[in-house]
Amino acid sequence: MRAVQMIEPGSPDVLQLVDIAEPEIRTSTEVKIRMMAAGVNPIDTKIRQNALFYPHDLPAVLGCDGAGVVMEVGSGVTRFKPGDAVWFCHGGLGLEQGTYAQFTVVEEAYLQLKPKKLSFAEAAAAPLVLITAWEAVIERGRLQAGQTVLVHGGAGGVGHVAIQLAQSGGARVITTVGDEDQAMLTQELGAEEFVFYRHRDFVEATLAWTNNKGVDIALDTVGPDNFRRTIPAVAYAGSLVTLLDPGPDMDWTEARNQNLNIGFELMLTPMLRDDLATARAHHVEILRRCAGWVDTGKLKIHVSRKFPLEKAADAHRLIEQGHTQGKIVLEIEDWELPVA
Repeated sequence: MRAVQMIEPGSPDVLQLVDIAEPEIRTSTEVKIRMMAAGVNPIDTKIRQNALFYPHDLPAVLGCDGAGVVMEVGSGVTRFKPGDAVWFCHGGLGLEQGTYAQFTVVEEAYLQLKPKKLSFAEAAAAPLVLITAWEAVIERGRLQAGQTVLVHGGAGGVGHVAIQLAQSGGARVITTVGDEDQAMLTQELGAEEFVFYRHRDFVEATLAWTNNKGVDIALDTVGPDNFRRTIPAVAYAGSLVTLLDPGPDMDWTEARNQNLNIGFELMLTPMLRDDLATARAHHVEILRRCAGWVDTGKLKIHVSRKFPLEKAADAHRLIEQGHTQGKIVLEIEDWELPVA
């Protein structure tokens, strides 16, 4: 089969299209999938630049997100049959094969049926950001109807989903954007207010929007400096959730004085630890619930660019430029099943 392998840590040029053996079902609960598309995420570029999470001989196939068609099932599989369209977040960290390939094998427990209203490209783009945004906003942030939410980078992969989850949960959303196109996208997805962060201080804008109270929940998708600057934009006893490490020099005084609830979200953790099977099951349940929202029109996935599998290096270069809207996807096959 065709696959893209990382041959060594380095630039996007270390990603090479190769022919390797198809993976085969090894246990009664595994499912073989013909991949239709693979999502490309910032974590893929970080692994490529540095190293795999697990000690594993290179080369390795990257990619955590995927969508495809079930080709074969193990004797103990009960939830899926050949021909089913599925989506999932699994592999690509060094232990199991990733999704940048024509075929993969995944445990039944890690799969869900693809939402009928999503194309394979859209479905492949979604799992990692859906799980991340759901856990960050709904669970870590403890979202409630009537609250206000600040989403940094609202046009990005996690951000554009977080806006929709918050809005669907009855919250009002303000977001930071870089240009007019990003502003238009976030408005279409449900953001009530946007801030051009290059031209206006987002703390000032957020306080003005909340009548000087601050938001109930803030989601940082940017990094340490942005996390620190966001603290005064959060209401007393509000929640500030970050996807990144605030850094070793963080001064927590102001956050403590405001009695903030500080949350960290790294959805990859259950994929890295065998003792977190319940958390993995929860991820799959999030995908099931999100599929319902998608099929009822409450949730959309924005795919800004599609690349053929052999152009994976170009997809990585685009992500590393920053400021990408929505998600980037590798299309692996030339055909699509009809979308209901």
